[in-house]
Amino acid sequence: MVMFLFLVVALAVVVGAVTLAVVGGGDNAPLPEAAPERLQDSLPPDRPVSRADVDRLRFPLAARGYRMADVDDALGRLAAELAERDVRIAELESALAGARAAAHRSLDKPAPHPEDDQR
Repeated sequence: MVMFLFLVVALAVVVGAVTLAVVGGGDNAPLPEAAPERLQDSLPPDRPVSRADVDRLRFPLAARGYRMADVDDALGRLAAELAERDVRIAELESALAGARAAAHRSLDKPAPHPEDDQR
């Protein structure tokens, strides 16, 4: 029975010493605060986002998933660029439709006869 009590007390002392060493740092100073993980490779601000930029995008993990600010910033940027591209595509399609209509009108208009110019 004495041996059992000795082992329990020794185990408690070892666990306590390890806990104090880990938490206290050995010199009674608290552990330093860890800097929060930040998004390292954000989307390029100086040019449009490419498919490779989106493929490379990796969000740092937070306590409950991803940092909402990083995800919101990336999604906002992608939404703005997609809206810009949609407007540009609509402008180009409109210009193409106008050019096709003008080409179609010029084909439907009869060419003047050379003898009409001589009169």
